[in-house]
Amino acid sequence: MPKSATPGDTPVSAPASPRRVKVAIIGSGPAGLTAAIYLSRAELKPVVVSGVPAGGQLMLTTEVENYPGFPESIMGPELIEKFRKQAERFGAEFLDAHVARVDLAKRPFTLDLGGSGKIEADALVIATGADARWLELPSEQRLRGHGVSACATCDGFFFKAVPVACVGGGDTAMEEALFLTKFATHVTVIHRRSELRASRILQERARAHPKISFLFDSEVLEVLGEGSVTGLKVRHTPTGRDQTLDVKGLFVAIGHTPSTEAFKGAIALDPKGYIVTHDITRTSVEGVFAAGDVYDHRYRQAVTAAGLGCMAALDAEKFLAGHA
Repeated sequence: MPKSATPGDTPVSAPASPRRVKVAIIGSGPAGLTAAIYLSRAELKPVVVSGVPAGGQLMLTTEVENYPGFPESIMGPELIEKFRKQAERFGAEFLDAHVARVDLAKRPFTLDLGGSGKIEADALVIATGADARWLELPSEQRLRGHGVSACATCDGFFFKAVPVACVGGGDTAMEEALFLTKFATHVTVIHRRSELRASRILQERARAHPKISFLFDSEVLEVLGEGSVTGLKVRHTPTGRDQTLDVKGLFVAIGHTPSTEAFKGAIALDPKGYIVTHDITRTSVEGVFAAGDVYDHRYRQAVTAAGLGCMAALDAEKFLAGHA
């Protein structure tokens, strides 16, 4: 005989069945949202798992002046909102959830959203992006978007005729420093080691540039300023000597971390954790496509991410048409 319930017992319900969709998109930055626009217009009813927080790196950006179609510039969060409304207009559905793990061994692919259930998808677009590495200083976090940046290409234009600093010693840092010389009066490269890690050719270019100087064996202790950057407190680690550097901007160029933790072991990643693709957006798993900074560690621009989102969507649409 079945056991009868007693007062205080908590009913145990059967786990909900996974929801089946034609195509799922993981990530809601420019790449994921562009993919959502294209796939919804193709009447494939994509479900976008937006991630927590949603919106990608543009949500941390103030003025965007280099995105086509906005001659007066636009705030990063506002641009993301317009992307999302456009996708919703054509029928894309958004789930404000985080993908904890995936099963890509067979189709349909399974996305485990933790406490938010599971989704099964016949095709998948991964657009989870990459996060810039920061110095983890409270003052740095407070002034992000107000003189502290992780993208010289995005924000260098705002630092015309003022001195700036760039933290890092690799290729990215040298490229950022050289780019900043187009606008800034001077660029001070701050590196925690005694030697640069950048390729020799980039080192030589940076060292030879009259606008670039170096502080080796040094670390930033504090970003100075209230509403904007007014300087840096820097320590020379071998001697413990502190100095104040008069700069109006700080560019942090110490690398990015791709958001691919949920895909480890399920899809091919390179040694740095970026998704490996072939034929632009195709991954090592048939039916799974990647777009944006989750595999593009060279350009890292909103407009290139959007273009890759378009390509991934068209590839996914073609895949689904051939596997109906």
